[in-house]
Amino acid sequence: MNGVTGRMGYRQHLLRSVLAIRDDGGVLLPDGSRLQVEPVLVGRRAERLAEIAELHGVAEFSTDLDAVLADRTAAVYFDAQVTSERTKAILKAAAAGKHVYTEKPIA
Repeated sequence: MNGVTGRMGYRQHLLRSVLAIRDDGGVLLPDGSRLQVEPVLVGRRAERLAEIAELHGVAEFSTDLDAVLADRTAAVYFDAQVTSERTKAILKAAAAGKHVYTEKPIA
């Protein structure tokens, strides 16, 4: 999840969506099992990422987007960054073979 230090990325996307799903036990699948969601927080401000991670029990955070995109266990790239940074990061994620979710289109 890139951009969670911003107001919308933090409140709407991280707190109200992803962490709510995680805290509810994950996504309920048709067979009755659950797929758990474990975010990796990405941003420019390490101190703020560390605060958010500690506050919400998130194990992983980084300021190194390239390293996170190289991690094969992170299958989905979620972008909630400032609009001017979105296109470059989304194209990097797609090139790294990630599924991409973004709050706004880039075209």
